[in-house]
Amino acid sequence: MRFTLSSSLLSNRLQTLAKVINSKNALPILDSFLFEVRNNQIIITASDSETVMKSTIVLDYCDGEGTFAVPNRTILDAVKELAEQPLTFDVDTEKRSIQISYQNGIYKFTTQDADEYPRTQSIPDGANVISVDASVLNDNITRSIFATAQDELRPVMNGIYFDLTPEGLAIVASDGHKLVRNKNFTIKSDIPASFIMPKKPANLLKNVLAKDSGDVVIKFDDRSAEISFSDGMLACRLIEGRYPNYNSVIPQNNPNQLTIDRKSLIGTLRRVLPFASESSQLIRFHLEAGKLELSSEDIDFATSAKEEIACEYTGQNMNIGFKGSSLSEILSNLDSEEVIIQLADPSRAGIIVPAEQPENEDVLMLIMPMLLNE
Repeated sequence: MRFTLSSSLLSNRLQTLAKVINSKNALPILDSFLFEVRNNQIIITASDSETVMKSTIVLDYCDGEGTFAVPNRTILDAVKELAEQPLTFDVDTEKRSIQISYQNGIYKFTTQDADEYPRTQSIPDGANVISVDASVLNDNITRSIFATAQDELRPVMNGIYFDLTPEGLAIVASDGHKLVRNKNFTIKSDIPASFIMPKKPANLLKNVLAKDSGDVVIKFDDRSAEISFSDGMLACRLIEGRYPNYNSVIPQNNPNQLTIDRKSLIGTLRRVLPFASESSQLIRFHLEAGKLELSSEDIDFATSAKEEIACEYTGQNMNIGFKGSSLSEILSNLDSEEVIIQLADPSRAGIIVPAEQPENEDVLMLIMPMLLNE
């Protein structure tokens, strides 16, 4: 079997797929990429047994068909240092030998037994199906993933929750202290359905979809999901369990409203935060008409900082505390020039929304306050 393809295209795909492979695998064959050559294209697979990712490349030249596996480090090291050029693979699946010819040289090594590689189980017919624009899904995952938890006792909080309802698709993440809810009103279903995607496949998707376009099709049942995009697919086992009722923690009436330039607020936070207590990272907000004052202090080290920033504020004068690093993360994961912060009182959650919402979407972020010692 002989085939030819671009070195840089192969290298880029392998580097993306390599993120699937664990440093230690229960099955030794999972240290390898699986290569399947057929119909003038090559399908490369990487797996850690729970997450499987495939990438398809159309070949420049192809003579023959077959399947073989190659240790990931061997092939990655072989192609990553090559300048853009055609690579010609000569593979003998019976002798398990491979030769890669490039401009000024040749690599020779042995392949692994492809029959040992575990095959992906397809999701049965009758599963739920969602179709989402690649850039929209990428934006939603990017906006949400920072808010997921690392909680061994509540594993459902460690993933991104996809909640499909007659009103739309909500993509949600929360660690109990902060929450992100993205609502898309163009994707809806009369029959409600939901799933929790683990963090690892969500991160892999984010990396792939950043360069992708077109529609992404998500098929899912109770146990697993299969996500198909323009030049590949990702299948993953889902987190089992019931996600908490996220809507119940979002306050419906926060009458005090602050409108402020997002980048200015991030800058002020970054200047004031280093002077806060390292353990609590508490930032005090003092709000009054037309003015926001941010302050921090660390009594143990006798440090403090205070800065005023212009804003639009309608509501009662208020002092409220937030964890500076969490608030900075929330603001950094929004895109709009201005944000609106809606508050009720110092003991209730603050809601942060972009002043301009993305088209057909509703983005909301929530942060729990910290107790102030007045």
